[in-house]
Amino acid sequence: MSLQQIIDRRLSGKNKSIGNRERFLRRHKDQIREAVKRAVDGRGIRDMERGEDVHIPKKDLSEPVFGHGDGGIREVVRPGNQEYVKGDRIAKPKGGQGGGAGGGEASDQGEGEDDFVFHLTKEEFMQVFFDDLALPNLARTTLADTPEWRSQRAGFVSDGTPTNLHVVRSMRGALGRRIALGMDKRRELHELEAREQELLKEDRPETPRLLLETRERIKHLRERIAAIPFLDPIDLRFRSRVRIPVPTTRAVMFCLMDVSGSMDEGRKDLAKRFFILLYLFLTRHYEKIDVVFIRHHTQAQEVDEQNFFHATETGGTVVSSALVLMEQIIKERYSPTEWNIYGAQASDGDNWHHDSGRCRELLADKLLPLCRYFAYVQVAEPEQNLWEEYQKLAEDAKHFAMRKAVEASQIYPVFRDLFKKEGAAA
Repeated sequence: MSLQQIIDRRLSGKNKSIGNRERFLRRHKDQIREAVKRAVDGRGIRDMERGEDVHIPKKDLSEPVFGHGDGGIREVVRPGNQEYVKGDRIAKPKGGQGGGAGGGEASDQGEGEDDFVFHLTKEEFMQVFFDDLALPNLARTTLADTPEWRSQRAGFVSDGTPTNLHVVRSMRGALGRRIALGMDKRRELHELEAREQELLKEDRPETPRLLLETRERIKHLRERIAAIPFLDPIDLRFRSRVRIPVPTTRAVMFCLMDVSGSMDEGRKDLAKRFFILLYLFLTRHYEKIDVVFIRHHTQAQEVDEQNFFHATETGGTVVSSALVLMEQIIKERYSPTEWNIYGAQASDGDNWHHDSGRCRELLADKLLPLCRYFAYVQVAEPEQNLWEEYQKLAEDAKHFAMRKAVEASQIYPVFRDLFKKEGAAA
């Protein structure tokens, strides 16, 4: 029976074990999730995608052990003992604070010196961050006309670079070639060697001549067999790789934000936080993501990220202008048969009264049939006419959702509520 060995050659950081690290993450999942939640509340949204230090109390790291039961007489040899002999009575250790030897100081934050500090990498942090979230309607649109390419193994070839040389396959071919080329010669050699032994037993006049001829033939065959090269260029085999097209998925995220005079900096900041959370979330589900920024007051305009987040505007509000521009951009650049389209709209709900009904009609008739999902976040508490019109739409459209968020601490819960997995708590 052959012995098979499997060697894990995955790259690990210094002094890190992938297996132990994964077990540790699973075992302390609750503490790690709480640490991620605290980090979300305490850090800026632009610093979201980085690691985090997790403090785990020492008492939570204890391992189950076997021990002797109470009672009985036991004799124990302690290694390294140079002071006591059998029969000595050992006094209790002296010291304050219960006799312990610890020199740590108390902490007012629930963390002492004995806490175990564990650093989550950026990838692990984001994994916990989005652990129980899922995209609604997650069917992906597959591209057929613009595939990406990936390299795939395609057997072996006779020519290639030394780095692609397959040693085992080459030696196997060399062995087969030597066996094939020397087969007839070895068979004849074995016959002649047997003939030589028979001639040595005979005593006839022609025996010396026949014996000499046989030995010369044997010598010639051995030289021919020895001349067969151990490794020939025709034996070399190299790994072959070919490029094959791979259908890929891609998404476009439309960010629509009201920048009228009623949207102060605090409300704009809430909208920014929601957009960035959605973008980080989509990057975990799609290989290619385009982001389209549309800002509007009485007129809508497509801008870059810098102007979208930082430029200031004043004036009234006509929300439908942004929806019309979104539909126009979809028709020009993002065919629904090739792109997964997601929309996110943020507003304080203030809109020209006669325009809110048109917004609902545009979403229902034009945009929602093209989108995988559309989320509306109102960053103000009063329920104005736009909220009321959108509520009518939310009753019938399954891939349309609307929520309120008036404080920074509410953005993440609202986001989780919009994208939570079925059956998971928000």
